[in-house]
Amino acid sequence: MFAGFTATYGITLHGLMVVLSLLAYVVASHAFNQRRHPTAAIAWVFFILLVPYLALPTFLVFGSRKQPRPLLLAGPVPAASTAPWAIRTIAALGQPAPSSYRDLVVHADGRDALAALWRVIDGAAETIDICTFIIGRDAVGDAVVARLVAKARAGVRVRLMVDGMGKLMSRHPDLSPLVEAGVRLTVFVPPLRLPIRARANLRDHRKLVIADAALPARRVWSGGRNLAAEYFDGAAGEAPWIDLTFDVGGDLVLQCATLFERDWAYGSGERVEPSPRVRAPLVDAQTHCCAQVVASGPDEVDDTIQTLLVTGAYQAEQRILLVTPYFVPDTALLAALCMAARRGIAVDLVVPAQSNHPMSDIARRRATRALAVAGGRIWLVPHMLHAKLAVFDDLVALSGSANLDSRSLFLNYELMVAFHDRGDVARFAAWGERERSGAARYAAKRPGWITDIAEGLVLWAGFQL
Repeated sequence: MFAGFTATYGITLHGLMVVLSLLAYVVASHAFNQRRHPTAAIAWVFFILLVPYLALPTFLVFGSRKQPRPLLLAGPVPAASTAPWAIRTIAALGQPAPSSYRDLVVHADGRDALAALWRVIDGAAETIDICTFIIGRDAVGDAVVARLVAKARAGVRVRLMVDGMGKLMSRHPDLSPLVEAGVRLTVFVPPLRLPIRARANLRDHRKLVIADAALPARRVWSGGRNLAAEYFDGAAGEAPWIDLTFDVGGDLVLQCATLFERDWAYGSGERVEPSPRVRAPLVDAQTHCCAQVVASGPDEVDDTIQTLLVTGAYQAEQRILLVTPYFVPDTALLAALCMAARRGIAVDLVVPAQSNHPMSDIARRRATRALAVAGGRIWLVPHMLHAKLAVFDDLVALSGSANLDSRSLFLNYELMVAFHDRGDVARFAAWGERERSGAARYAAKRPGWITDIAEGLVLWAGFQL
């Protein structure tokens, strides 16, 4: 009799926990306007039903996807007859209007990128602002710290923001010399600290090195590289990863500076108002070489980069070139790319044959099979490729920090720059074609049922990770 009472009490308590957990999920999602992909919503519900005692605290720590913050100053949406689809779409998503730029340098390799990084840092006269996911505990990371210390001691105002998870992943590099030299250092949402203003699962993956934003000689270094050895000249006797970065001057830098100020205010807790001197003036996209910052993340109302990619897939008329280390797109993006391939658009996807994340390689299999069956061409490079690039026809090239996976497109703070000048679009496309020329063509193979189930389980868990 006592055993029966205990069992009944346990079942009742479990049922109550399930109900309370589901209620917390629904209330939190509604109160904070958390729009989720159906796959993610179903995964959370099943997790709660099966293991509510673990699912509820996990959801409270990792479940938030949007953290509203003030938007960048957006320009007016251009009329349909006066601007290409990319400019209209970016403006409609609340992103800055086109801005002029000058002296774009697309880095050929890691050595070229490192030399450009040193030029930007060493050439700064007044300010240096850096946002990065990782600073390596290696020769490159040490050199970055040493150069920033020297600039700070020379009277340059230096601010450095490192992501909390990235700092943990890079084995806690020694940043104490920076603080001692007067560098202002912020760790963006430390993962081992109770998250009050943000959720622990939201990471700042943007990469920016901005020099002298308020001066005419302003310049920004950006792209996919973290500040660690493997992204430049290799680490511990290993070949360097292939990545894509660029540096550029002009008014476009002001858009990057405004974004950095917003991230700095959020990460540091400071109230920072950008100087009027660092607000980018509007330009005529028809007569100027122009580009736009496209920020995506919890602070944006829309999933801007994902929306832009989907729109581009439907708008493309001849060619789509995608370069990414991880290809785990959501259903909408994959459907758009497959439809583009089916209607005769040349869709080329360049990925590493084996990335640094084996689970991602498993998770991408369904998407690569679907795209190949639809007529898309998938190219496997024999080295670790960490670059992020999307080119649509000869109209727009997107380069920056966002991978083509759900974490980048829906969870992380990310940054892409949309270049609209046809000559520069061709330069980025040539960089991607160089990688494609040394790759092997992927051939789709039908998986066995055990493999298919394993891929599904990885996808189910991977959306939140």
